[in-house]
Amino acid sequence: MGSNITTVLFDLDGTLINTNELIIASFLHTLNHYYPNKYGRNDVIPFIGPPLTETFGQIDPERIEEMVVRYRAHNQEHHDTLVKEYEGVFEAVSALKEAGFKLGIVTSKIREMCHRGMKLGRLEGLFDTVVAIDDVTVAKPDPEPIYKALEQLHSKPAETLMVGDNYHDILAGKNAGTMTAGVAWTMQGQEFLQSFKPDYMLNDMRDLLRILRVEGIEKNGTL
Repeated sequence: MGSNITTVLFDLDGTLINTNELIIASFLHTLNHYYPNKYGRNDVIPFIGPPLTETFGQIDPERIEEMVVRYRAHNQEHHDTLVKEYEGVFEAVSALKEAGFKLGIVTSKIREMCHRGMKLGRLEGLFDTVVAIDDVTVAKPDPEPIYKALEQLHSKPAETLMVGDNYHDILAGKNAGTMTAGVAWTMQGQEFLQSFKPDYMLNDMRDLLRILRVEGIEKNGTL
């Protein structure tokens, strides 16, 4: 099970680092500026995942640019206080790297903020490539970002596992021909993510070590 996998690609937000509260706060800050009291927390949860231009384009095509600027300003200002680590992620990714897996991040956020998030999550230096929204012409669920990462890693889709918290990640993996894994801590709800039929559902990132047959680490992170 999973023994032919050499490469693991990860989404970043909501998968490797907990940016959910930051994203929700930034959406509410932005939308309440334009539409006071119209949007609540539950209204913006579905916006987690897609590119900002797509979300704001559906709300007000005339104001996409200024909404993105307002969102990003709030996001950058509050980033370091609101972003948290997920338990077990650092241990799991470190163990995969030590075991010789090729690792990449495929994210729909801009490169600068991606690296800030990686730094907070102690993830810098663990990944062989990072593909951000700046690097592609079409975002997930289009396979382009995954193809770009695989080209840089010299890997094939058939030997790759794509891990994410959103249906965009699962569909991007399927569209690219990789195996896929959803994470049960998704804000969208595990049942919703399961409906897109990922090959695996992770209750803890360290579940990957069992799936990929990495020896020597238990769930509590000790050898």
